[in-house]
Amino acid sequence: FGGRRRPTMAMATSRPLRRLFARSVALPVRSSAAAAPAIRLYSRASTMGMHTPTPLFSSARGASAMPSMMIRSFSSYPDHEVVGLPALSPTMEAGTIAEWKLAAGDSFDAGSIFCEVETDKATMDFESQDEGVIAKILVEAGAEVKVGDPIMVIVEDASDVGAFADFVAPAATSAPAAPPPVDTMPPPAPVSPPAAEAPAPAAAPAPAAVPVAAGARVFASPLARKMASDAGYDISAIGGSGPNGRIVADDVAAYAPSAATEVVGSPAAAAASAIAGEGFVDYPVSEASREIAARLTKSKQEVPHYYLSVDLELDALLSLRETLNASLPEEEQLTVNDLMLKAAALAMKTVPDVNASWMETVVRNYTRCDINVVVGVGDGLVHPVVKDAGSKGVKAISDEVRALVDGAQEGTLAAEDCASGTFTILNLGMYGVKSAQPIVSQPQAATLALGAAEERVLPNDDPESEQIYRLATMITATCSFDHRVVDGAVGAQWLAAYKKLIESPITMLL
Repeated sequence: FGGRRRPTMAMATSRPLRRLFARSVALPVRSSAAAAPAIRLYSRASTMGMHTPTPLFSSARGASAMPSMMIRSFSSYPDHEVVGLPALSPTMEAGTIAEWKLAAGDSFDAGSIFCEVETDKATMDFESQDEGVIAKILVEAGAEVKVGDPIMVIVEDASDVGAFADFVAPAATSAPAAPPPVDTMPPPAPVSPPAAEAPAPAAAPAPAAVPVAAGARVFASPLARKMASDAGYDISAIGGSGPNGRIVADDVAAYAPSAATEVVGSPAAAAASAIAGEGFVDYPVSEASREIAARLTKSKQEVPHYYLSVDLELDALLSLRETLNASLPEEEQLTVNDLMLKAAALAMKTVPDVNASWMETVVRNYTRCDINVVVGVGDGLVHPVVKDAGSKGVKAISDEVRALVDGAQEGTLAAEDCASGTFTILNLGMYGVKSAQPIVSQPQAATLALGAAEERVLPNDDPESEQIYRLATMITATCSFDHRVVDGAVGAQWLAAYKKLIESPITMLL
């Protein structure tokens, strides 16, 4: 009963409860530190259908608070709890401890931050919602941990900390999970020798900056990865001076590559982290890429997609943009994307049924439009959110998008910056793509993909013109809808409203 008041017969108010109490009261209970404490295991979403108590700890910054794993084990140790890594996002399976904010022996209160956890291209805080003392840290900074695996031991009394100097995480957890990935990563026989070196977390605790062994996982900050990529450096060849050998921006700035290690986008850079087999090459997939893949797969399997496309004429919008930019400094110029994002938010006011989510038993309509803007490519893919875009001016939207893009490139976006909005826009025009059919990002009901702008020959509808045809700048917009939420006619109405705003942008002022 974990230190709470021991139950009495008076608490059992009904006859069946009194009989149950009479049978259960004979069971041993923890009455002192010498007695074996009862086991209490809080697991992720209890797979055996048992009631899951309210967790003592949760993730911060509005992240999904999944119960941590806490164990009271039969041992000679004082009363303690083994705390597991919580899930900081709905599909998170693992995370990397970026930095510990507290050390063994430190006390904490509600709101104290235990550590920073890197996941899904955002660094999030693991925050306490109770008080206690950290007895031992089980996972060093820079290590990747699966959700639910033990990361620390906590106690109530600071005098108990010394008893945990030799504490080892219970064998029932997945703490010794480092070797299995080594065996499963390289299926072919030629790969086993380098794989044996892969668990070289031994290089991580080294005090000096030592390059990562070939094939091993590279621990680096998002900014350091971007700097190395921009400079054409093989990041695995750079020594890390951060916690547990983690590569930070200063390491990349101070790195002096030799001719053998400088790669400027050549295949050798990929080969450093790739695993070659007979007739194939395996490329490790980052944690963020795995999470995105899982989310998209789930959405594609569950959401009944349908797609509608419309051609938009941009000449009036381009003219308005030129007029507005004439009064703005060069570094604050509006983009076509800013105006199209504003038009999407206003179209939601005209057809609010699209700004909704499927909630199994109800359809939830939102009163404001929060738009996710897809930025980057590959491992650098993120989707920062512009909140309440419909109530903001185009200049405010432009400034916010610019700040979010800079944060994505520098790896400084917070968790709330990448929260799920109510609608998503994906612009592929820079790649010359004419149109695309994006996957709806649950729980949203629609995703808009914009293609490349191009000049097309159109019939001239002006009766006073002598020209039969005219040139116009056109773009194809394709919207994916969740048919459970948005019927075909409603989707068509939204695209019609969007087309009207784009082709008559002055109406955005109404």
